[in-house]
Amino acid sequence: MMKKGIFTLFLLTFCVVFTLTAQTVSKNQAYTGLWKFEAPYAPEGFTSGTIDVKFANEKFSTSISFPNIGYNLTGESAKLEKDTFTFTAYVEGMEVVIHLKLDGDKKMTGKAVYFEGEIPVTLTKQEVSK
Repeated sequence: MMKKGIFTLFLLTFCVVFTLTAQTVSKNQAYTGLWKFEAPYAPEGFTSGTIDVKFANEKFSTSISFPNIGYNLTGESAKLEKDTFTFTAYVEGMEVVIHLKLDGDKKMTGKAVYFEGEIPVTLTKQEVSK
């Protein structure tokens, strides 16, 4: 009887850990992918582009592209806390902190914060052709 109880406890613990891990991976994947962004109130040249969000080795990474002006950069300190995805970018030497929240499966909304204030940002997930 004791062995059956221990086995049941072990099995229950395994199921809980597996479920929590799967939920975390699924949540992280919701933020990954290629996103087209619009920031209509940003300075000229920086109003649209793409943000590529990746998750590997337990860490997020971001790369930002502004194709209208041929400018690319890498985001830093990307993290997901609760339901907010945050990263920092240095645009022409200026620190910009981006805060985003999922708004459905294919949209994120948020703001880019820099020394002059906040700029609303909207991201739309892009379908990657296989």
